[in-house]
Amino acid sequence: MSKDDHFRPFPDAGEDARHAAEIRDTLQTRHPAYRLAFHDADFILRDELRPVRLQLELLKPDLLMTERGITSTVVMFGGARIPAPEAKDTAATPMLAELSRYYEEARKFARLITERSVRSYGREDVIVTGGGPGVMEAGNRGAADAGGISIGLNIVLPHEQAPNEYVTPDLSFNFHYFAIRKMHFLMRAKAITVFPGGFGTMDELFEALTLIQTRRMRPIPFLLFGQGFWERVINWDALVEAGTISAEDLNLFHYVDSADEALARMDAFAPQPTTTSGSD
Repeated sequence: MSKDDHFRPFPDAGEDARHAAEIRDTLQTRHPAYRLAFHDADFILRDELRPVRLQLELLKPDLLMTERGITSTVVMFGGARIPAPEAKDTAATPMLAELSRYYEEARKFARLITERSVRSYGREDVIVTGGGPGVMEAGNRGAADAGGISIGLNIVLPHEQAPNEYVTPDLSFNFHYFAIRKMHFLMRAKAITVFPGGFGTMDELFEALTLIQTRRMRPIPFLLFGQGFWERVINWDALVEAGTISAEDLNLFHYVDSADEALARMDAFAPQPTTTSGSD
């Protein structure tokens, strides 16, 4: 018996919303005060309702993924500006053009992961990206290449971004709150991969590393694609030398340069002990 088959002695919210829309037009019924609270967009968007909106953004994607039976995901973070190889001639910088090879590695990695995922009927190891262009598009595209599903967690931004065309439509979510979006990236995460990127990618990289370092999250495979890029933009050894992180913290992640190497690292993963040091 489905939930819709249960006997309901009272009208549900949808029925009342429809009835309210059909009510006789009067001075009273026309006033916003008369609207059903849950059907009143102006009311829901008030500053005082922020806690409710936060809860809704947490609940909606979680319910829909649960109804789909999704139990684990493989996260793909990476730059929106990294072009596909066929578009590298239009890249803004020579280095971006060089980094286009990671678009292909991201696409291949997502395809290989999704080939595994389809064996569980799309319940395990589902690719999740930020839903936008660049590396995110490559991840969703690779999942589509394998004939599987993938998740896109988009965010409302002034200049970008519409979902890329490869995200599974009923798993394409849009967020107002960055914090809730970040929670959804990690709530089902079985592995995290980070490709070259900018501020957003680094924000996600460091937040996830901090959660593992401080034991707020269990260790999982944490793979950085492109050792040359990451060692050029982040001086990890300087952080150790300064004492702001421990040498053991460098064991929380591993470098990889190809999709095949990433899969091998995931399969060989054994959790490393985390340190008890805090972090700023």
